[in-house]
Amino acid sequence: MNVKKFTAPTSREALRKVRESLGPDAVILSNRQSDGVVEILALANDDAASLAMPAPHSPMAEPAPSLDLSAPAIARRVEPRFEDELPHMSPPVSAAQPASLQPAAPRRVVAATSAPAPSAPRAATSAPAPQPKAPAIDAQQIAAMVSAAVASAKESAAAEMSGMMSEIRAMRGMMETQLAELSWGATQAREPQKTAVLRQMLAAGFSASLARYLIEKLPAGRDAADSLRWIKTVLARNLQTMANEDALIDQGGVFALVGPTGVGKTTSTAKLAARCVMRHGPEKLALITTDAYRIGAHEQLRIYGKILGVMVHSVKDEADLRIALKELKNKHTVLIDTVGVSQRDQMVTEQVSMLQGAGSDVKRLLCLNATATQETLSEVVRAYQGSGLAGCIMTKLDEAAAIGNALDVVIRHKLNLFYVSNGQRVPEDLHLADPVYLIDRAFKLKRDSVNSQYQDAELPLLMGADLGGFAAAREVHLG
Repeated sequence: MNVKKFTAPTSREALRKVRESLGPDAVILSNRQSDGVVEILALANDDAASLAMPAPHSPMAEPAPSLDLSAPAIARRVEPRFEDELPHMSPPVSAAQPASLQPAAPRRVVAATSAPAPSAPRAATSAPAPQPKAPAIDAQQIAAMVSAAVASAKESAAAEMSGMMSEIRAMRGMMETQLAELSWGATQAREPQKTAVLRQMLAAGFSASLARYLIEKLPAGRDAADSLRWIKTVLARNLQTMANEDALIDQGGVFALVGPTGVGKTTSTAKLAARCVMRHGPEKLALITTDAYRIGAHEQLRIYGKILGVMVHSVKDEADLRIALKELKNKHTVLIDTVGVSQRDQMVTEQVSMLQGAGSDVKRLLCLNATATQETLSEVVRAYQGSGLAGCIMTKLDEAAAIGNALDVVIRHKLNLFYVSNGQRVPEDLHLADPVYLIDRAFKLKRDSVNSQYQDAELPLLMGADLGGFAAAREVHLG
């Protein structure tokens, strides 16, 4: 055995010396710091192996004998040897000799039991040290390794399959887009009336997916005017509206106007309150506001309530709302003006949960801004949908350059359009929704920009794109 000592200012340098002198497989025996230096005692790998494994022909390499240290076994080993040596120690004893001269029997037992005592430690010390055995890998470890390998293989296969499916979908989309472009390119030359109707629908603000679906279902043999009338009829039939306000004003109940900030919830609440007061009187109506965030929001509704002679109650949370509704259960109609929250705010979910858990059947009316884009309105509907909307009110109709975008969203999401608001006057600028009038107005607003909005070469690209929401257009009822 050749143990070497290495010293260096740092452990890194000391280990480098060990590696250079004894190789990368050297065995580190000790590592300590002394007088500002690091001292390492190391042994070469070959010397360590010679210590662990004895020489092949040495006595230490022989198997250890099995020892039976029980008293009967020791007596069997020692007793014959003791009898062989006994004649040389004393002459044979005859039977005629006196009993006092005969050797005592217990001496033989004592000698027999005490003789092997010194040999037991020699046998114990001569036995070689047991060889260290490699730790055995049990069945559970093997099963865990196999399951880990299988799981890794499955994850790899799933990732490859997902990538392959993404590529297939991309290829399918490209092929559908190219085929749709070719199809619409041929449609422009073969059926120019469809191209004219398509231009008018896009100019009115309707989505390209809904326009494409309706034009594909357009009956053949019609000119442009008849085709447009058919489109208007289908759109008006799919626009769900309230036939008369008796279902809302006369039936009564609890109604909450919800929507983003600035869509006209407070003004619409005042307009509905004026209609209820004119129909049933101020004692049958109650107003509640949850808008405690904006400065002056509560005062605005309070002024409207003072003009109408109606008390306005302010609540902060679900518990207050529950108490207020319980106190106002004898009222015919209760209108709740909620705080305006962005459709992307987490407070939307909290507001919907508060209204649903108020302990009363609160019908939510969504206010849709007609000046907003189609994508924004779709986000608003999805955010405020919750368990279902009782209906919607289209506001700021007088400010919108095109109202087809709002009508498209109402048709797609199958909302029940109760009222349309086209001004700030209370209650004059609130009207029942007339589907025929609204569809006709949507096409009249952009009549001047029909032919200048899109070029002929742009229509195939627009109609051939992968347009979202096309599946929703399939639910449009034709007739």
